[in-house]
Amino acid sequence: MNSIVFPYDNALLEAVQGVPQSVSDVLNTMKTIDATCIDGDGLKWFNWLYSQVTQAVEDRVSGGGFNDPAWLSHLDVRFAALYFDALRASLAGASLPGCWSAMFSVRDQTRIARIQFALAGVNAHINHDLPLAIIATCQDTGKVPQHGTPEYSDYTSLNGNLDGLIETAKHTLNVRLLGDELPGASHLEDTIAAWNLSAARENAWNTAQGLWQQSSALIELHLDVIDGLTTVISKSLLVPVP
Repeated sequence: MNSIVFPYDNALLEAVQGVPQSVSDVLNTMKTIDATCIDGDGLKWFNWLYSQVTQAVEDRVSGGGFNDPAWLSHLDVRFAALYFDALRASLAGASLPGCWSAMFSVRDQTRIARIQFALAGVNAHINHDLPLAIIATCQDTGKVPQHGTPEYSDYTSLNGNLDGLIETAKHTLNVRLLGDELPGASHLEDTIAAWNLSAARENAWNTAQGLWQQSSALIELHLDVIDGLTTVISKSLLVPVP
Protein backbone atom coordinates (compact mmCIF):
# COMPACT_ATOMS: atom_id res chain seq x y z
CA MET A 1 0.00 0.00 0.00
CA ASN A 2 1.16 3.53 -0.74
CA SER A 3 0.71 6.64 1.35
CA ILE A 4 0.35 10.25 0.27
CA VAL A 5 3.57 11.31 -1.47
CA PHE A 6 2.71 14.85 -2.63
CA PRO A 7 0.40 17.43 -1.02
CA TYR A 8 -1.85 17.46 -4.09
CA ASP A 9 -2.46 13.69 -4.04
CA ASN A 10 -5.99 14.18 -2.74
CA ALA A 11 -6.71 16.27 -5.84
CA LEU A 12 -5.36 13.45 -7.99
CA LEU A 13 -7.58 11.00 -6.14
CA GLU A 14 -10.58 13.17 -6.91
CA ALA A 15 -9.59 13.33 -10.58
CA VAL A 16 -9.69 9.54 -11.01
CA GLN A 17 -12.94 8.88 -9.13
CA GLY A 18 -15.11 8.68 -12.23
CA VAL A 19 -15.21 5.87 -14.80
CA PRO A 20 -14.38 7.18 -18.31
CA GLN A 21 -17.07 6.61 -20.92
CA SER A 22 -15.23 7.94 -23.96
CA VAL A 23 -11.75 8.71 -25.23
CA SER A 24 -12.51 12.38 -24.56
CA ASP A 25 -13.13 11.51 -20.90
CA VAL A 26 -9.80 9.67 -20.81
CA LEU A 27 -7.89 12.60 -22.31
CA ASN A 28 -9.56 15.09 -19.97
CA THR A 29 -8.56 13.05 -16.93
CA MET A 30 -5.00 12.78 -18.21
CA LYS A 31 -4.90 16.55 -18.75
CA THR A 32 -6.04 17.09 -15.17
CA ILE A 33 -3.33 14.75 -13.87
CA ASP A 34 -0.70 16.54 -15.95
CA ALA A 35 -1.82 19.98 -14.75
CA THR A 36 -1.82 18.81 -11.13
CA CYS A 37 1.56 17.06 -11.00
CA ILE A 38 4.81 18.97 -10.61
CA ASP A 39 7.86 18.11 -12.72
CA GLY A 40 9.37 16.32 -9.73
CA ASP A 41 6.61 13.71 -9.74
CA GLY A 42 7.41 10.57 -11.72
CA LEU A 43 3.70 10.02 -12.36
CA LYS A 44 3.67 13.14 -14.53
CA TRP A 45 6.02 11.61 -17.09
CA PHE A 46 4.22 8.31 -17.53
CA ASN A 47 0.94 10.19 -17.76
CA TRP A 48 2.50 12.59 -20.29
CA LEU A 49 3.64 9.73 -22.52
CA TYR A 50 0.34 7.88 -22.16
CA SER A 51 -1.62 10.98 -23.11
CA GLN A 52 0.52 11.31 -26.25
CA VAL A 53 -0.27 7.69 -27.13
CA THR A 54 -3.99 8.13 -26.45
CA GLN A 55 -4.19 11.28 -28.56
CA ALA A 56 -2.38 9.52 -31.41
CA VAL A 57 -4.86 6.64 -31.31
CA GLU A 58 -7.80 9.07 -31.23
CA ASP A 59 -6.38 10.97 -34.21
CA ARG A 60 -5.96 7.74 -36.19
CA VAL A 61 -9.49 6.63 -35.35
CA SER A 62 -10.91 10.03 -36.36
CA GLY A 63 -8.96 9.92 -39.61
CA GLY A 64 -10.50 6.59 -40.65
CA GLY A 65 -8.84 3.59 -42.21
CA PHE A 66 -9.80 1.04 -39.55
CA ASN A 67 -12.00 -2.02 -39.92
CA ASP A 68 -13.74 -1.42 -36.59
CA PRO A 69 -12.96 2.01 -35.13
CA ALA A 70 -15.67 1.66 -32.47
CA TRP A 71 -13.95 -1.47 -31.12
CA LEU A 72 -10.59 0.27 -31.02
CA SER A 73 -12.04 3.27 -29.16
CA HIS A 74 -13.77 0.97 -26.69
CA LEU A 75 -10.45 -0.78 -26.04
CA ASP A 76 -8.79 2.59 -25.49
CA VAL A 77 -11.33 3.51 -22.80
CA ARG A 78 -11.27 0.10 -21.11
CA PHE A 79 -7.48 0.16 -21.10
CA ALA A 80 -7.14 3.66 -19.63
CA ALA A 81 -9.68 2.85 -16.91
CA LEU A 82 -7.29 0.22 -15.55
CA TYR A 83 -4.55 2.85 -15.18
CA PHE A 84 -6.96 5.16 -13.36
CA ASP A 85 -8.05 2.23 -11.16
CA ALA A 86 -4.45 1.50 -10.17
CA LEU A 87 -3.71 5.15 -9.44
CA ARG A 88 -6.89 5.51 -7.39
CA ALA A 89 -6.00 2.40 -5.36
CA SER A 90 -2.49 3.69 -4.73
CA LEU A 91 -3.65 7.12 -3.62
CA ALA A 92 -6.33 5.60 -1.37
CA GLY A 93 -3.91 3.16 0.23
CA ALA A 94 -5.79 0.17 -1.20
CA SER A 95 -4.44 -3.04 -2.70
CA LEU A 96 -3.05 -2.76 -6.23
CA PRO A 97 -0.85 -4.79 -8.60
CA GLY A 98 2.80 -4.89 -7.59
CA CYS A 99 3.93 -3.72 -11.02
CA TRP A 100 2.03 -0.45 -10.50
CA SER A 101 3.08 -0.10 -6.87
CA ALA A 102 6.71 -0.36 -7.94
CA MET A 103 6.37 2.92 -9.84
CA PHE A 104 3.92 4.81 -7.63
CA SER A 105 5.99 4.15 -4.49
CA VAL A 106 9.05 5.99 -5.87
CA ARG A 107 7.30 8.91 -7.58
CA ASP A 108 9.45 11.43 -5.69
CA GLN A 109 12.87 9.82 -6.17
CA THR A 110 14.85 12.47 -8.03
CA ARG A 111 17.76 10.20 -8.98
CA ILE A 112 15.45 8.29 -11.31
CA ALA A 113 15.11 9.55 -14.89
CA ARG A 114 11.82 10.66 -16.40
CA ILE A 115 12.08 7.99 -19.09
CA GLN A 116 12.41 5.34 -16.40
CA PHE A 117 9.08 6.35 -14.88
CA ALA A 118 7.48 6.49 -18.32
CA LEU A 119 8.68 3.03 -19.35
CA ALA A 120 7.94 1.46 -15.97
CA GLY A 121 4.36 2.68 -16.31
CA VAL A 122 4.12 1.44 -19.87
CA ASN A 123 5.52 -1.91 -18.75
CA ALA A 124 2.89 -2.30 -16.03
CA HIS A 125 0.06 -1.09 -18.20
CA ILE A 126 0.78 -3.21 -21.27
CA ASN A 127 2.08 -6.43 -19.74
CA HIS A 128 -0.44 -6.58 -16.89
CA ASP A 129 -3.45 -4.48 -17.91
CA LEU A 130 -3.70 -4.77 -21.69
CA PRO A 131 -4.70 -8.46 -21.80
CA LEU A 132 -7.52 -7.68 -19.37
CA ALA A 133 -8.64 -4.72 -21.47
CA ILE A 134 -8.65 -6.81 -24.66
CA ILE A 135 -10.72 -9.55 -23.01
CA ALA A 136 -13.19 -7.05 -21.52
CA THR A 137 -13.56 -5.21 -24.84
CA CYS A 138 -14.22 -8.43 -26.73
CA GLN A 139 -16.78 -9.49 -24.15
CA ASP A 140 -18.50 -6.10 -24.36
CA THR A 141 -18.63 -6.11 -28.16
CA GLY A 142 -19.23 -9.79 -28.94
CA LYS A 143 -15.83 -10.24 -30.58
CA VAL A 144 -13.12 -12.88 -30.10
CA PRO A 145 -9.43 -12.02 -29.55
CA GLN A 146 -7.85 -14.01 -32.36
CA HIS A 147 -5.08 -13.45 -34.85
CA GLY A 148 -6.37 -12.71 -38.33
CA THR A 149 -9.49 -10.86 -37.21
CA PRO A 150 -10.28 -7.30 -38.31
CA GLU A 151 -9.80 -6.20 -34.69
CA TYR A 152 -6.32 -7.72 -34.55
CA SER A 153 -5.44 -5.99 -37.82
CA ASP A 154 -6.56 -2.63 -36.40
CA TYR A 155 -4.70 -3.30 -33.17
CA THR A 156 -1.37 -4.07 -34.85
CA SER A 157 -1.70 -1.26 -37.41
CA LEU A 158 -1.09 1.21 -34.60
CA ASN A 159 2.32 -0.21 -33.74
CA GLY A 160 4.29 2.04 -36.08
CA ASN A 161 2.74 5.21 -34.66
CA LEU A 162 3.18 4.09 -31.07
CA ASP A 163 6.76 2.92 -31.56
CA GLY A 164 7.57 6.34 -32.98
CA LEU A 165 6.21 8.03 -29.86
CA ILE A 166 8.24 5.73 -27.61
CA GLU A 167 11.42 6.44 -29.55
CA THR A 168 10.82 10.18 -29.27
CA ALA A 169 10.18 9.86 -25.54
CA LYS A 170 13.44 7.94 -25.08
CA HIS A 171 15.25 11.12 -26.12
CA THR A 172 12.89 13.78 -24.77
CA LEU A 173 12.65 12.27 -21.28
CA ASN A 174 16.24 11.11 -20.98
CA VAL A 175 16.99 13.42 -18.02
CA ARG A 176 16.67 13.03 -14.27
CA LEU A 177 13.28 13.62 -12.70
CA LEU A 178 13.97 17.32 -12.06
CA GLY A 179 15.42 17.82 -15.54
CA ASP A 180 19.12 17.47 -14.64
CA GLU A 181 21.42 15.91 -17.23
CA LEU A 182 22.26 12.23 -16.80
CA PRO A 183 25.84 10.92 -16.76
CA GLY A 184 27.32 10.12 -20.15
CA ALA A 185 27.29 6.36 -19.62
CA SER A 186 25.04 4.35 -17.33
CA HIS A 187 23.01 1.15 -17.13
CA LEU A 188 20.06 3.19 -18.36
CA GLU A 189 21.26 3.21 -21.97
CA ASP A 190 20.91 -0.56 -22.37
CA THR A 191 17.64 -0.62 -20.43
CA ILE A 192 16.05 1.99 -22.67
CA ALA A 193 17.38 0.44 -25.87
CA ALA A 194 15.91 -2.94 -24.97
CA TRP A 195 12.33 -1.69 -24.61
CA ASN A 196 10.11 -2.65 -27.55
CA LEU A 197 6.47 -1.58 -27.52
CA SER A 198 5.32 -3.66 -30.50
CA ALA A 199 6.68 -6.84 -28.95
CA ALA A 200 4.97 -6.05 -25.64
CA ARG A 201 1.63 -5.39 -27.37
CA GLU A 202 1.88 -8.64 -29.33
CA ASN A 203 2.56 -10.54 -26.13
CA ALA A 204 -0.47 -8.89 -24.51
CA TRP A 205 -2.70 -10.00 -27.39
CA ASN A 206 -1.33 -13.55 -27.17
CA THR A 207 -2.05 -13.58 -23.44
CA ALA A 208 -5.61 -12.38 -23.98
CA GLN A 209 -6.16 -15.00 -26.67
CA GLY A 210 -4.79 -17.72 -24.39
CA LEU A 211 -7.01 -16.67 -21.49
CA TRP A 212 -10.15 -16.20 -23.58
CA GLN A 213 -13.09 -18.15 -22.12
CA GLN A 214 -10.99 -19.39 -19.21
CA SER A 215 -12.52 -19.32 -15.75
CA SER A 216 -12.15 -16.16 -13.69
CA ALA A 217 -10.12 -18.14 -11.15
CA LEU A 218 -7.64 -19.28 -13.81
CA ILE A 219 -7.37 -15.77 -15.22
CA GLU A 220 -6.68 -14.38 -11.75
CA LEU A 221 -4.01 -17.01 -11.11
CA HIS A 222 -2.35 -16.28 -14.46
CA LEU A 223 -2.42 -12.55 -13.80
CA ASP A 224 -0.75 -13.07 -10.43
CA VAL A 225 2.14 -14.71 -12.26
CA ILE A 226 2.21 -11.91 -14.86
CA ASP A 227 2.17 -9.31 -12.10
CA GLY A 228 5.15 -10.95 -10.40
CA LEU A 229 7.19 -10.99 -13.60
CA THR A 230 6.11 -7.48 -14.59
CA THR A 231 6.99 -6.16 -11.13
CA VAL A 232 10.53 -7.47 -11.52
CA ILE A 233 10.84 -5.66 -14.85
CA SER A 234 9.39 -2.43 -13.40
CA LYS A 235 11.86 -2.50 -10.51
CA SER A 236 14.76 -3.06 -12.90
CA LEU A 237 13.57 -0.15 -15.01
CA LEU A 238 13.49 2.07 -11.92
CA VAL A 239 17.00 1.47 -10.62
CA PRO A 240 18.35 4.98 -9.82
CA VAL A 241 21.08 6.34 -12.06
CA PRO A 242 24.30 7.04 -10.08
